[in-house]
Amino acid sequence: MGKLSICFLVCLVLLSGINIQPAAASSPLMDAADVEPFLDDVVEEQMEEWDIANLTLSVVADGEVVLAKGYGLEDIEQETPVDAETTLFRIGSTGKLFTWTAVMQLVEAGELDLDTDVNEYLDFEIPSYLEYGENQTEAEPITLRHLMSHTPGFEDKLTGLFALSEEELPPLDQYVREEKPARVFPPGEVPAYSNYGAALAGYIVEVVSGMPYSEYVEENIYAPLGMENSSFRQPLPPDIAENMAGAYRYVDGGFLEGEFEFMPEPAGSMSSSASDMARFMLAYLQEGAVDGERILAEETVNGMFAEQYTVDPRLDNTAHGFIKTAINGRDVFHHPGGTMLFNTGMYLVPEEEMGFFISHSGGSYLANIEIPQQFMDRYFPGGEEEAADAEAPEGMAERAGAFTGEYHQNRRAFTTTDKLLSILVGVVRVDTEEDGFLTVTHAEETNPFTEVEPGVYEMVRASSTQSYGEDFRTIVFSTDPLGKTMLLTNGPVSYSKAAWYETSAFTVAALVISVVFLIGSFLYWGVKAGILKLRRKTGPAKKPGAVWAKRTAVVLGLFTIAFLIQFLTESAPDPVYALPKSAYAPPPRWAQLLDTVVSYVIVLSALAAAVFSILAWWKSYWRVPGRIHYTLFALAGLVLSWIFYFWQVV
Repeated sequence: MGKLSICFLVCLVLLSGINIQPAAASSPLMDAADVEPFLDDVVEEQMEEWDIANLTLSVVADGEVVLAKGYGLEDIEQETPVDAETTLFRIGSTGKLFTWTAVMQLVEAGELDLDTDVNEYLDFEIPSYLEYGENQTEAEPITLRHLMSHTPGFEDKLTGLFALSEEELPPLDQYVREEKPARVFPPGEVPAYSNYGAALAGYIVEVVSGMPYSEYVEENIYAPLGMENSSFRQPLPPDIAENMAGAYRYVDGGFLEGEFEFMPEPAGSMSSSASDMARFMLAYLQEGAVDGERILAEETVNGMFAEQYTVDPRLDNTAHGFIKTAINGRDVFHHPGGTMLFNTGMYLVPEEEMGFFISHSGGSYLANIEIPQQFMDRYFPGGEEEAADAEAPEGMAERAGAFTGEYHQNRRAFTTTDKLLSILVGVVRVDTEEDGFLTVTHAEETNPFTEVEPGVYEMVRASSTQSYGEDFRTIVFSTDPLGKTMLLTNGPVSYSKAAWYETSAFTVAALVISVVFLIGSFLYWGVKAGILKLRRKTGPAKKPGAVWAKRTAVVLGLFTIAFLIQFLTESAPDPVYALPKSAYAPPPRWAQLLDTVVSYVIVLSALAAAVFSILAWWKSYWRVPGRIHYTLFALAGLVLSWIFYFWQVV
């Protein structure tokens, strides 16, 4: 139930892309004397807008560190300023690039192959079949190439991703076994960003190399690059732990500090400084080497900047672990990262030999879009983007109607209680205008789209939307393996069209109406009984079945109230972590048991009430209005029970 407020995990940020050619006009010289004051102004504005307590960034170009600087305070209480060299920030999913680097090192060594079944490297089994609904059939093996392109076909489990103590997060070998998600799509067919997939790849590195994942990265990436202020270890090693930036969230006029976050190592546990990340960026921009120390062969680096998976040639998708987009006409290879308290982004522009790293605590991922975008606009500007043709092609209106509806992310749960999140996180709404133009609503922004060819649409306005995970310049409609209409866009994500009974509007309406009717009826009957008792009046003699019918109604009403209290309590987000506590701390066993008991009692009592409603008509328990009321009451209980069943609450 607490999953209703888990709205930010996934950890994905895509920069808006623009399909243009670089402008011929000259831009300011990109040296520290110009870059620093320019970024100082931009950063100050963004930190003020998003109430950011601390931020760090670094810029590299032409083989040099142009700027590495910290802003704000590493420790507010001690008034310690952020130091770009030594202050560590949690970089979340940006750390996946180190996992993919480690994988490619072992590919170079001949110990891994990107197209081999991952079960060949594991000491446990990934099922060879799909595990969802009627789709339980044999499937092609999952490979490392699928993991790197976020197309393994796993469902996404959000609970258990974060913890606030070492004891609450299992070690990597235990995590990949116990938190194994179901396979729901054939590999290579549906883009669906996967944290578990990255964790699995890191565990393969651990198994094949014979050393713990964090140790492998230290010896084979950090050491040759001279990254002395970085670590995947949790908690941090004592020699650098004191330099960890405080994780601050602005709440009610002041900054509150959160605790150190624990998460699966290869998927996002890395802590690093801006200067260390500058060296990592230089390695990739210099074909795998810094100061004569090489972490990858030149041909490997060039290969990692090549798209390895494309759902459609008109879309930007994933390279080897990098997410590809475009800014001001340049190809950009990047990876965002987010924890509950930190937001990070790393962007490489190989054709300009430039890289940009940024991380901060407690603000918004939008700062990590706006600051690099303004930097690119100043130093690598492009011309004005042309809007798509706003004239409707012939027959567009007839074709557009097939795409209208609500779409849910395929990066979601299908078989666990997290399934309910699909109607709350990342929902896309597609509507059709009379003339056939589509209006697409996502991330609280609505944009018009025009057809460029059947099933392919481009945004009408010139500027493209910025959203948490995708760049909606172009959308392509196809069909997913489950037979549903699938919406594809730039990035490692996709959406499938929801049936009417899966939509957020229907589900929320059904939930609210059923709960209100059940509790309202319970209170009405209670008040009525109380009034009769005060007046010392008794109704007509009741048949035994009617007595048990009312007792069943009392049970159903009481437990519906208990459900509502649980729902509201467990869904309340923590002011610092911005998520319900159940998202990052497992509830005590008694609370889990109580959740289960409440849900099952509601279902069983609703079924009993349905039986009694039939008996009420058969045996004429009450007058007709009373029978109608009780029948509607039972029906409300059945609706609530169906919601529990369909959305995996029980």
